[in-house]
Amino acid sequence: MNTTYAANKTLPLRVEIVRQFKRRRTMVMFGLMLALPWILVIAFKVGPQSNNPGNALRISDLASAGALNFAAFSLSVSVFLLVVAVALFCGDTVASEANWSSLRYLLAAPVPRDRLLRQKLIVAMGYAAAAVISMPLMALLAGTLAFGWDDIQVPGTGETIPAMDALPRFAIVIGYALVCQLVTGALAFLLSTMTDSPLGAVGGAVGLWIVCQILQAVEALGVIREFLPTFWNNAWLDAIAPEPDYSGMAKGVAISVTYAALLIALSFRRFRRKDVVS
Repeated sequence: MNTTYAANKTLPLRVEIVRQFKRRRTMVMFGLMLALPWILVIAFKVGPQSNNPGNALRISDLASAGALNFAAFSLSVSVFLLVVAVALFCGDTVASEANWSSLRYLLAAPVPRDRLLRQKLIVAMGYAAAAVISMPLMALLAGTLAFGWDDIQVPGTGETIPAMDALPRFAIVIGYALVCQLVTGALAFLLSTMTDSPLGAVGGAVGLWIVCQILQAVEALGVIREFLPTFWNNAWLDAIAPEPDYSGMAKGVAISVTYAALLIALSFRRFRRKDVVS
């Protein structure tokens, strides 16, 4: 009988996936994500309709023009909820184990610290990505059933883009929204390794997002604002323009990936030295 210890077989991903799936907050958050588009549909159906839609060029005024317009509107108004979802999945994963005093027992299995953190990071980011992607996909379904499948109307100009041409762009928009949340997830994960309070980790990441939103409104900061992790969050609107411009999105991806990589590296460095006994 082979009893050789194999560190690479400890805490398999499927175990961590199931553990996190059984958490109540996972079900609640996914429930909110999937319910939001239907709540918005009800709001549009119950509320008064615009009498002059031809001159309605705001993204909210064009939301009922078709499924793609509705999905774009849903994405624009749900940014804060996406931030909370990502912060919750990434900020709760390690801090909750420390809060329950189960972290020391996981490491005593023994699970190498880097492996434990890597497995938790992969699962947390996976659930966060699923949450971010599920909302606009559900919005497409809800918008199709409620408002039909039609060409997308561009906010600001009212020009139309054929639905089949806009659909690949919308896939890019969803991917970009996911990348923009990397900083929130990475910061929440870092804070999760520094505290045994899940609420503190989640609140810290959400708080930073709010502060960045406030700072980017301060025009006196000039070009400094472009280095804020939230500055380019709305650059995806350029992807659904008649002539798409991806330069802003490219800058947003570069900044988000850079910040996220640094924060994740700090997470591993911090966790290697963490006292899990006290």
